Amino acid sequence: MKHLTLPDGTRLAYADQGQGTPLLCLAGLTRTMADFTYAKPHLSGRIIRMDYRGRGGSSWTGAATYTVGQEAQDALALMDHLGVKRFAVLGTSRGGLIGMVLAHLVRDRLLGLCLNDIGPVIERAGLARIADYVGRNPTAKTFTAYAEVLARHSQGFANVPAARWMEEAQKHAKPEAEGLQITYDPALRDSFMAGVAAPAGDAWPLFDACAGLPMAVIRGANSDLLSAATVAEMASRHPRLIVANVPDRAHVPFLDEPESVAALAAFQRALS
Repeated sequence: MKHLTLPDGTRLAYADQGQGTPLLCLAGLTRTMADFTYAKPHLSGRIIRMDYRGRGGSSWTGAATYTVGQEAQDALALMDHLGVKRFAVLGTSRGGLIGMVLAHLVRDRLLGLCLNDIGPVIERAGLARIADYVGRNPTAKTFTAYAEVLARHSQGFANVPAARWMEEAQKHAKPEAEGLQITYDPALRDSFMAGVAAPAGDAWPLFDACAGLPMAVIRGANSDLLSAATVAEMASRHPRLIVANVPDRAHVPFLDEPESVAALAAFQRALS
């Protein structure tokens, strides 16, 4: 893990591995660069990952700074620091929103965009589920207990081995004297709730800014955040959109399912 210090003093944690076409991997709302552990063996080229401010190994900078717009600017700062002029984006949930913002801001720098269970319309049911846990530490005191909680309460997921839930528990929490703690600033909850309370904006122009780019969308078949109807509209607006529907998965697919791997491979072929 490396760090970049931004002009405002924020330290951003990142990883930069491999050679070839740069692929910026942007994680989900509460997550870290570990979001792409399962996908990484199936990705080629130069894989760049980052922890947003307030997450993982990056500085905590307060709720007001935990916005999609700020995170997009931080991503651009990282690309500039690395000397990467053009790059593709693989965005999981929040990361996909950032990817669409980047297409709107710097369309000429994007090579393509792959969205993991996110689109221009976010279903309220999914937001309500996230609001129930964001910013709160697990009640489970051990990773074993936390893995069991994840297995029981991850609605829409099926046929997931117990070992995978243990991996998830260890990725999304850290042991402290008082028990398991989340791997991000609890103030992220304040930022998220403020966003939920604000009037919903129209994100279709952000998606439409991607016109002409190689694009893919991977959807959990049981997702409560991205509807099948939204994916259908995305495909009608982008006729060459690569679409994967992953059975036994909700929000979000792990990205190593056969359907996910096939979509990632097709997306990377389209980039080249």
